[in-house]
Amino acid sequence: MSNWEGINEFVAVVETHSFTAAAARLGISVAQVSRQVTALETRLATKLLYRTTRKVSVTELGTTYYQHCRQLLDGLDEAERAITNVQQTPRGKLKLTAPVTYGERNLAPLINRFLVQYPELEVSLNLTNQRLDLVEEGFDLAIRLGKLTDSSMMARRLGSRTQYVCASPDYLAARGAPHSLSELERHNCLQGTLDHWRFQENSRERTLRLKGNLRCNSGRALLDAALKGIGIVQLPDYYVADSLDRGLLVALLTQYQPPGEGIWALYPHNRQLSPKVRLLLDFLAEQLAEQQAQPPSS
Repeated sequence: MSNWEGINEFVAVVETHSFTAAAARLGISVAQVSRQVTALETRLATKLLYRTTRKVSVTELGTTYYQHCRQLLDGLDEAERAITNVQQTPRGKLKLTAPVTYGERNLAPLINRFLVQYPELEVSLNLTNQRLDLVEEGFDLAIRLGKLTDSSMMARRLGSRTQYVCASPDYLAARGAPHSLSELERHNCLQGTLDHWRFQENSRERTLRLKGNLRCNSGRALLDAALKGIGIVQLPDYYVADSLDRGLLVALLTQYQPPGEGIWALYPHNRQLSPKVRLLLDFLAEQLAEQQAQPPSS
């Protein structure tokens, strides 16, 4: 039996706290993970993990063994990166996740362009608005928008998004355009998941709680309502850019527009970035910078 057998499975169980999550990360069955870990414990004549029906925890000796195994696996990763650098052709798997609408409109086209350049890569892109566990589910990267709340991750800022307040010409013809923040109280302000809109006034951030006859957790639905003349919306640029450019929406109160919010790439602290991941991050940062050099029409 190879001394390496069971190590990947054991490390995955420790890092995900679950045989099921470890199996999902490695792409094998739960039974195979269990067999490999059990065989490893038998070979070492040592209990590495405590198993109950509700959780998995690591023994004291298991913790020591994990630390050495993690160093060995990191060394293997370094060796693979060295080979990849020599070959200068990124290959293998990349697994990332991003919000649905931003992923569909902005990220997926860039990923596809990246794959055209590097066809030996295999990308798994999971578009979801849920905050997935990167370590437990084996993601290389997560793209997140706005203010970051997860301090357990490393973050690289790839770009920024801008919030626009806008309405259709039909709505403005019927109700008039607001020229100050106080005038918004007299308008039908369509609401999303947040209970406030963000602005900047006199170099300071200001939030307003406004009222409208529609609240929805879908930016696309709010955009459709604004296009139909129902009310005013505040949405990120990737929702409204095309409609602004085509004159279907009009940007309002641009003098109070808040500073751009971050577009972030997150990855686990304990995971050194491979060259292919760094290459993707550099590519995304470059492409997003080019997109933002062409702001929507006002």
